[in-house]
Amino acid sequence: MAASAPTPHGTGFPAEGRCGYYVEKKKRFCRMVVAAGKRFCGEHAGAAEEENARKRILCPLDPKHTVYEDQLAKHLKKCNSREKPKPDFFIQDINAGLKDETEIPEQLVPISFLSEEQMKNLIKKLRKASEGLNSTLKDQIMSHPALHDALNDPKNGDSATKHLKQQVDGKHRKKNSVFERLQIDIQHLCLNKIPLLSKEKLPVVGIGKHLCGVATDLALRCLVETYAASCEERNEEPLAKRVKNDKTEKEINTLAKEGNEKNIPEKWTPVAGIVIALCCHHRCDWRHYVGKEYFRALGLGAVEFHYFQRMSSWATCGMQKTSLEASNISTKRKDKQNDGSEEHDDGGYRITDDSAESLPGFLTVEEKKKIGHLCKLLIDQGRINYLQQKGFNPALQYYTDPLVSLENVLLTALPNHSSSPETTA
Repeated sequence: MAASAPTPHGTGFPAEGRCGYYVEKKKRFCRMVVAAGKRFCGEHAGAAEEENARKRILCPLDPKHTVYEDQLAKHLKKCNSREKPKPDFFIQDINAGLKDETEIPEQLVPISFLSEEQMKNLIKKLRKASEGLNSTLKDQIMSHPALHDALNDPKNGDSATKHLKQQVDGKHRKKNSVFERLQIDIQHLCLNKIPLLSKEKLPVVGIGKHLCGVATDLALRCLVETYAASCEERNEEPLAKRVKNDKTEKEINTLAKEGNEKNIPEKWTPVAGIVIALCCHHRCDWRHYVGKEYFRALGLGAVEFHYFQRMSSWATCGMQKTSLEASNISTKRKDKQNDGSEEHDDGGYRITDDSAESLPGFLTVEEKKKIGHLCKLLIDQGRINYLQQKGFNPALQYYTDPLVSLENVLLTALPNHSSSPETTA
């Protein structure tokens, strides 16, 4: 890190107790707190003449920060990037799925490198595999009363209103509610080892707002295989069912007369329901995908999946102008507000060979959009098939207007003995 004396540039002086190093890139002084009697923070201590003799090096655990070379051993013991003890509910790759090395090609060329004949062959396979699929989903656009006042506030502009529509009421300040945040990759999360769930043995409802790509498959496997299968193997029952089993016949009859018997489930399942807003299919991964068997039954494999997931970005990537022509919003604001990157971090995954500029020339813009949607639908159908095989009644529906989000498809699933998703979504 370059260490030079601060240059005020007309900005005055650093705040009291703060670092005196002027960050040229940010046009302000560093805001880190300094030790007593020091002028610079640890990161910029090299700028102080009395500190010049000590060498600072990149931290081997995280190169985003530096440390004095003579204090490296001490720093490694307390660095925030050091490996921490794993919790009981961490089990390496428990939700990752089986890794079949023979199925995953070592290297596949970008879509832009494929010949026209190869592209046409892929599209032919896609259309054949999609025959019979219902591409017209049911609208299930709803709104929570808690947002009505804010949505109707004339002070909110288009951007604020769109932002509110994308939010989920996560405050939940009900009395006696218990909330716990787990900082863990879903790939390694074992739900039945979470103390609260293990102790109470309560059914779980899985809710996910835009679980990008592969995260959806990891979450489904976490719920349906890891948690549900484990609970069924141990023949666990929830508190409600145990209470029912312990009641005398007289008490049960009394409950039935009072109309309360319906509140006690006749058949219990560890997972009571699943609701996931789907997105970013271009970030899916064959190894983790739960619909492999569905693809294989259609004569498709890892290669086709690889290209279909890339082609899925055609549905939303660079197509905002054509999909929003009917809107009265200005083009500039329209593109900004409906750009999927606002709510999904592309994280470097925006594939350059899938961009609008490099798509095959023998297809029109609208044809490319339709192919992108078909890819998304086929990938989601594999998830639907997976849930059906696991004893769930799944469905896909639109949960918001495409003017709010181009990623507007919702996956819901209820156990087969429950009401259908169409009546409860």
